[in-house]
Amino acid sequence: MAATEANAEPIAPTSPGGTSRPGDFVSLAKPGITALICLVAVAGFLLASPRSVDYVRLAILVATGAAGSAGAAMLNHYLDRDLDRRMRRTRHRPLAEERIAPSSTAAVLGLVLLGAGIGGAAAFLNPLTGFSIFLGGLTYVVVYTLWLKRRSTWNIVIGGFAGSAPALAGSAAAVGAWTPGVLAFALLVFLWTPPHFWSLALLLREDYARAGLPMLPRMDDPVYSGRVVVVSAALLIPAALAIGVTGAIAWPVLLALVTLGVVFVLVTAPLWREVTPRLARRGFIFSGPYLLGAVLAIVANAPLVRAGLPAGF
Repeated sequence: MAATEANAEPIAPTSPGGTSRPGDFVSLAKPGITALICLVAVAGFLLASPRSVDYVRLAILVATGAAGSAGAAMLNHYLDRDLDRRMRRTRHRPLAEERIAPSSTAAVLGLVLLGAGIGGAAAFLNPLTGFSIFLGGLTYVVVYTLWLKRRSTWNIVIGGFAGSAPALAGSAAAVGAWTPGVLAFALLVFLWTPPHFWSLALLLREDYARAGLPMLPRMDDPVYSGRVVVVSAALLIPAALAIGVTGAIAWPVLLALVTLGVVFVLVTAPLWREVTPRLARRGFIFSGPYLLGAVLAIVANAPLVRAGLPAGF
């Protein structure tokens, strides 16, 4: 379903241009998301090689991954600056308020950082790690931001691969390949993205409509959309079991992942019957701790494996 912007509010900066604030460029790098991206990469690294950790390679992975993520975030800010002005949630971002002039400065810096992340990983780790970071940047900037975001309700579903790519980069950096366990972990991160963003879309339906952005399969049918959120959250449970089937995680980690998935379903389950801002907010708020908990459980797997705990299956 294509987006229509015919009824979008006129675009207008909310503050005078050229009045940048300290930290504006830092905010363009989306530091919270970049930190989470790096943590996912670390989890992929430790999942692929739990018994022997090369901390120099791990440090290079974090540095190049952070550069790639920050660069992609800056490009996203630049390309979405017109949409950001239309949404209450984003209208105070630096480029939306034209506090950085010219705005192309952010695009140039983003390209430099993304290129440094890809090139640095390929040169100092291996080509597959650089390719994994490239895939993440390509998906986020080109496939999601440029192509799908304004045109299709599949935007978040397909764009969710950008969050999975760091796990692949971690595996490549550790062992030079994408291991079955890390591929299953990447699938879990991929499946987490829809319920996270769709809960937000239900909470801010008017804001997304104002910007002309298609989000859920049927934004005009909240009940149907609420059920889609519940089903998408439920898919995280078999994704957790898939990681266990690979034999890559100890049984306490598998138990933690399944438990987190069950709680996510319970938190979103009321959306099956009705959709209210309170229920949508509850689903969105829990989605963050869910992913953080899942990633930390994967990180904790390495010492458990070294301690000799048996695999989940």
